[in-house]
Amino acid sequence: PPDLDAHLEEVERRFTAHLDARPGGRLLPTGAGALPLADYVVTRAVGLVVHTDDLAAAVPGLDIPYDRQALAAATRLLADALAVKAPGGSTEVRIPPYAVVQCVEGPRHTRGTPPNVVETDPLTWIRLATGRLTWADALAGAQVSASGERADLGNLLPLRG
Repeated sequence: PPDLDAHLEEVERRFTAHLDARPGGRLLPTGAGALPLADYVVTRAVGLVVHTDDLAAAVPGLDIPYDRQALAAATRLLADALAVKAPGGSTEVRIPPYAVVQCVEGPRHTRGTPPNVVETDPLTWIRLATGRLTWADALAGAQVSASGERADLGNLLPLRG
């Protein structure tokens, strides 16, 4: 409805004005401790994507759009979290068009096609990273491709703090 669109545009305008007026380093209290405002906003973007996906799964046939910027931010954040959890350079994880990370201990790849590659789409990656999809089910359903002896991420997923 046009009224809802106008309302959401006004909320976005006010929210953006508030963010612009406050430094990104301002600390906000959360249940997990204080977070800088800029980091908190990213966590809310992840929540937006995850819960949009949950809603789409709960109401089949309902066409719920994903916010592209939130999807990109969530994908990158969760890919970076994998790289922190499993530091290294032997495996390349590709989530086009938003993220590529090197992770997993072992021989580091430097030129050409990496020997260990994992590739999937952003929504599948978010489902894997948050535990909404298992590694085994994603492989069985051809939702992820994994090649190389260090490309099995099953023991690293879901990502947990």
